[in-house]
Amino acid sequence: MTEDRPRLVLITGLSGSGKLSILHALEDLGFEVVDNPPLGMVEALARETRSPLAIGVHARSQEFDAGDVLDMMGRLREAGLRPELVYAWADEEVLLRRYTETRRRHPLSPHGRVSDGIHIEERLTAELREAADLMLDTSALPPASLRGLVERHFGAGSAVEGQGGLNVSLISFAFPAGLPREADLVFDARFLRNPHYDPILRPRTGLDPEVGAYVEADPDYAAFFATITNLLTLLLPRFVQEGKKYSTIAIGCTGGRHRSVHLVERLAAHLTGTGWRANVTHRELAREAGFGAGMVDQAGPRRGGFPTEPRDPESNGPGPNGSGAKGGASRRPPHRAQEA
Repeated sequence: MTEDRPRLVLITGLSGSGKLSILHALEDLGFEVVDNPPLGMVEALARETRSPLAIGVHARSQEFDAGDVLDMMGRLREAGLRPELVYAWADEEVLLRRYTETRRRHPLSPHGRVSDGIHIEERLTAELREAADLMLDTSALPPASLRGLVERHFGAGSAVEGQGGLNVSLISFAFPAGLPREADLVFDARFLRNPHYDPILRPRTGLDPEVGAYVEADPDYAAFFATITNLLTLLLPRFVQEGKKYSTIAIGCTGGRHRSVHLVERLAAHLTGTGWRANVTHRELAREAGFGAGMVDQAGPRRGGFPTEPRDPESNGPGPNGSGAKGGASRRPPHRAQEA
């Protein structure tokens, strides 16, 4: 039966985006980890494993072909497995900075410019990006935040999925700080009355009941919230029919502290109450607190104290093992991320 099969996760994306850090985090969660095996070996490993399995698939491999990866995943699905494809990426500016800090060459442009290697890898992996079940933008994620994100999606309790196996992520954000690029749906709450202009409520957040009451006193709040929930009642089941495993819904306001935070909290309560599995991220509150995006989350612990030693651009993380295995397939001993 499909539901009795161990979890199978393929990690791919851009070099320098933190793929190895993701593999390390999965290893700490109890996954068997094999990094960069020959593609023919991936299918055999997936069919034979009796434990949760995470496999790193890298464009630097000599035989890499995105179409072959997707064909292989199709065969695994026909065999009753449910492979999940995770695509990690970051802004080119961030990737260039990571390579500059570590003085490493890009694996696809060892004698040329790092930017050339990034562009080559983007082209080679474009089909995988389009087909990914989960997109992880690590541009603003320090190591502990990335680890928390992986734990939320793949750690204890993550196998208890919502309706149809769909996991819903809710993000509050500030429009001036940019849209969450992983969002499937974005709602704009800036037309609602703003607690920022109340001197008593200004220093508080949408987690405060008085702030929530202020926002809900807007004459159009009830209709707006009902419109969102009605739309999701229509869309989420259709996402399930399409085979989506993850959906990200973002709600923004001007500062990302009051209106969007309250709406996300209310929406999370509504979705969980109707049987969906929902995770909450308050992006701007996390940044204010000194954590990376994704650290203010009801589903997991809040951490701080990020290490500052030089990092391998591929690992997006610190420590002597940050560079991970290069080249052929390898099973590494457990790697524990350094945390304060």
